[in-house]
Amino acid sequence: MSKLWSPIVAALKPYVPGEQPRMANLVKLNTNESPYGPSEKALEAIRAAASTDLRLYPDPVALGLREAIATRHAVSVGEVFVGNGSDEVLAHTFAALLKHDRPLLFPDISYSFYTTYAGLFGIEAVEVPLDAAFRIDIADYRRPSGAVILPNPNAPTGIGLPLAEIERLVADHPDQPVVIDEAYIDFGGESAIALVPKYDNLLVVQTFSKSRALAGLRVGFAIGQRPLIEALERVKDSFNSYPLGRAAQAGATAAIEDEAWFESTRGKIISSRAKLASELEKRGFEVLPSQANFVFARHPGHAGQTLAAKLRERAVIVRHFAKPRIADFLRITIGTDAECAKLVAALDEIL
Repeated sequence: MSKLWSPIVAALKPYVPGEQPRMANLVKLNTNESPYGPSEKALEAIRAAASTDLRLYPDPVALGLREAIATRHAVSVGEVFVGNGSDEVLAHTFAALLKHDRPLLFPDISYSFYTTYAGLFGIEAVEVPLDAAFRIDIADYRRPSGAVILPNPNAPTGIGLPLAEIERLVADHPDQPVVIDEAYIDFGGESAIALVPKYDNLLVVQTFSKSRALAGLRVGFAIGQRPLIEALERVKDSFNSYPLGRAAQAGATAAIEDEAWFESTRGKIISSRAKLASELEKRGFEVLPSQANFVFARHPGHAGQTLAAKLRERAVIVRHFAKPRIADFLRITIGTDAECAKLVAALDEIL
């Protein structure tokens, strides 16, 4: 701690991202990255953008990318906001929409950045416990609040809510912003974007990092009715008017337009997820039902931290959370079938 710090810095508990280790022959299943490279069309667009035009600032409103997103999701371009990864979009959302006199609600087992952002922006927050099966119960959110945010599917559990339940949540809070974080929606869920025309309090956030395999490019977006998007724009333009570079805008635009690549790769991940869940269950694991590109699993005879350490000794990295209720679970990213087979072989040695 330094005497030069602002008071808020000393109280912050920063988010801890997944490890990016440097190990030979590593099977990296800890950060929910795609096991497949991005669309070749996206790579071509990124290469083309790497020209002398990089001396010029990018389009500050990212119009081409927003038009492509609007077309893909059947909304108007004014209902689309883009940012430097969905984490930045969420940060602007916390600042623009989620600080009110009553507390912000989100699940107690969820994306841990929510707690970090609440601390950073001085937002009172209440964590709503998941039920005994690690599911979100919409009825638990019928309480006084200033806003609600939750991931669908949830992370790290991978359990998704049907669209009808999301609509119940939004309808239950007509005077509060409701933010649905859909980082993993493309792997089995039903997007709440379809509800945006009906509800002026709904904001849906998505990312290009997972199903579009562009985690290294850092592009995210939000869709909502115009007043919500304008609030995000006001915060963005008070913070960084040029969040997305030329290469990011070009690559993301090409990626969202390559529907064939998208359907092919997400289909492979969904198929591999089913196979891996089956193999884990054969070995005695409890595997929560996942609609994400990962599974959340625990073994009744082995502590999660111990399993994670023993897998690491075999150059297989998974994510472990030292948090009550889930300390024995491992979050395992879906890799290629070959990578999943190496994980299972390593588990066979350990078990």
